[in-house]
Amino acid sequence: MNLTIRLFASLKDLVGASTIKIHVPVSASVETLLSTLIQEYPVLEASLNTVIVAVNQKYTDPDQTLYIDDEIMLFPPVSGG
Repeated sequence: MNLTIRLFASLKDLVGASTIKIHVPVSASVETLLSTLIQEYPVLEASLNTVIVAVNQKYTDPDQTLYIDDEIMLFPPVSGG
């Protein structure tokens, strides 16, 4: 299935786009999505180890199953005060 991923902050800067499209197997997990992203966008590999994933505006776990209509967003960790 084809998914659209929204990228924020440094992730967007690394890829040079705020959204990307990626193909994953039907009912893939967030973990599968992240592995596929590393293969297709190697520049993201270091960042994806600590990325925060939101699906349908809720933070999620690596075992979350994804569906074609899901809104998927990736955020790098934020620090500072």
